[in-house]
Amino acid sequence: MMPAHRMSMRKLKEVLRLKWACGLSHRQISRAIGISVGAISAYAARASAAGLDWAAVEALADDELEIRLELPAQTALSSRRVEPDYAAMHRDLRRKGVTLQLLWEEYVEAHPGQRTYRYTQFCQRYKDWAAVLKRSMRQQHRAGEKLFADFAGQTVLVLSRDGGVAFKAHVFVAVLGASNYTYACATRSETMSDWIGSLIDAMEFYGGVPELLVPDNPKALIAKADRYEPVLGNTTQDFVNHYATAMLPARPCKPQDKAKVKVGVQIVERWILARLRNHRFYSLAELNKAIGQLIADLNQRPLKKLDGNRREWFERLDRLALRPLPTHRYEIATFVKCRVSIDYRVEVDHHYYSVAHSLVRQEVYARVTRHGVEILHRGKRVAAHVRSRLRNKHTTLPEHMPAAHRAHMEWTPKRLLNWGACIGPGAEAIAKHLLTNRPHPRWGTARASDCCRSRASTARTGWKPPASGHS
Repeated sequence: MMPAHRMSMRKLKEVLRLKWACGLSHRQISRAIGISVGAISAYAARASAAGLDWAAVEALADDELEIRLELPAQTALSSRRVEPDYAAMHRDLRRKGVTLQLLWEEYVEAHPGQRTYRYTQFCQRYKDWAAVLKRSMRQQHRAGEKLFADFAGQTVLVLSRDGGVAFKAHVFVAVLGASNYTYACATRSETMSDWIGSLIDAMEFYGGVPELLVPDNPKALIAKADRYEPVLGNTTQDFVNHYATAMLPARPCKPQDKAKVKVGVQIVERWILARLRNHRFYSLAELNKAIGQLIADLNQRPLKKLDGNRREWFERLDRLALRPLPTHRYEIATFVKCRVSIDYRVEVDHHYYSVAHSLVRQEVYARVTRHGVEILHRGKRVAAHVRSRLRNKHTTLPEHMPAAHRAHMEWTPKRLLNWGACIGPGAEAIAKHLLTNRPHPRWGTARASDCCRSRASTARTGWKPPASGHS
């Protein structure tokens, strides 16, 4: 009868060597290598029955000796203990608060009465399993934490209808850290607007906002690159504020910070751009449609090192952890430093917008979008205007004016004529004459006002002009 647990082939050969080559008794062998006398007797009897001696045993490989002795297939330690689901562990470790200690406790609880690994063995076996993954796969990224972004080195020709080269499209790539869920689109260039627009499109593709945006250090977004405290451009900061997220550019000379997206770019170049190399595109929309179809295929393609595909991992991990999108899509804004002139206006793109007269000579910033102009003083909005394209014209709000200026502005020609009519036909006639017989109505306003005041003082003592609301 064979022992309940198989000894290793190395130890079995040592038993037979001590018995046949050294002539030791079974009891001496037992004391020498710590195996029971019964086990030694059983293996020695099986070897003798197979017609073996030490010379024959020494010449046999382990698997050949196993066959000659008709031993049951060797049961490794790993198969006698319940193996953890390493792929599931790798996925769960990306969730917030999940640790190897917690996973080990759950693993033990899930297999009562069965042989399980001790905590140190459990951790080591997971680390050995994870070591075979690619470098970018070994990094632990929590669900919903990071969105890595970069532009591919390759470009795609977009032709004009007459067959000439219109422009070379650049390909933007974004990868979520936890699930590797990938997004790509084509842009005309790599300007600030292209970067921000592509990041917005990526977040809308994912249906949520990550905690961190991790681009390389593009000059279009970063005002000052620094390993520890990079400075974002004003528009970039405005963009991340709108989405309640943060931007942490990859550190210079630290390739591990951008390993995830570099792998993503490589996959996009091989899986998408290589397949499109013989296609002709005549618009950016046409190119993006083709890229979108291949991206969908890529995200549903089975992973080589892990179970499932990118889409499934995204549904399990990132989708639930991403923050909700804001109600309104961000509108690209530029910031212009201005100084308020003595007429309480600032110049933006050759048009003049008013601010409160108390800010004369103060330094402010104009936040300019396609449709509006906001004036910021020490980070606080102090004025907002609809953007005007009229050069060298003014946009002025009455509440920004001093009281005297506002009172002057309220004396419109219509109000003066109404005032004159209230005084009498003569005053009305004189006011109309003064207003209509001057090169510009404003020239006659002061004369007409003085005339009406003089006429009123003689005709009706204590009479006051009508309020502007009656004009």
